[in-house]
Amino acid sequence: MIMQKAIFAGGCFWCTEAVFNDIAGVHSVESGYIGGTNANPTYRQVCSGTTGHAEGIKIGFDPDVVSYDDLLDIFFATHDPTQLNRQGNDIGTQYRSAIFPLDDDQRAAAVAGIERAGAERSEPVVTTIEGPATWYVAEDYHQQYWADEGRSNPYCVATIPPKLQKLRTSFADKLKD
Repeated sequence: MIMQKAIFAGGCFWCTEAVFNDIAGVHSVESGYIGGTNANPTYRQVCSGTTGHAEGIKIGFDPDVVSYDDLLDIFFATHDPTQLNRQGNDIGTQYRSAIFPLDDDQRAAAVAGIERAGAERSEPVVTTIEGPATWYVAEDYHQQYWADEGRSNPYCVATIPPKLQKLRTSFADKLKD
């Protein structure tokens, strides 16, 4: 099995991590920061909106089970790519919708993914394609947040289950058993 990586930013990383953990072929989801100027930023620094980083996730996946195109389609279906620098009540560039391709093939797929997402919406898709950029792993307490602590966090309880419902409704064939 040859593992590949994908990096997406779609608002709160706790919320996007929870979605991608349920996808067959996804072997790891790591929360972190990408696209900014400070080396080794902290959560507090990124939340201030002054570093230019986005909250993102790095996905390790088996392309023989789930394709990069599938991951893009799930990404677009489970967050609002028409909101500029925000997702719901989370406002700021750290919550932007962005794709960080790791090679030319991913960059071309990202362009096509944005086109597919745009064809399904009346509002324009504002997701950006960025990079190359350095990935910084978020602090340990952010990793697997929904599974560990998020189910007792009112913000997560209000935000994550609707995303998971969209996933289960639209991508039932892509879920882990």
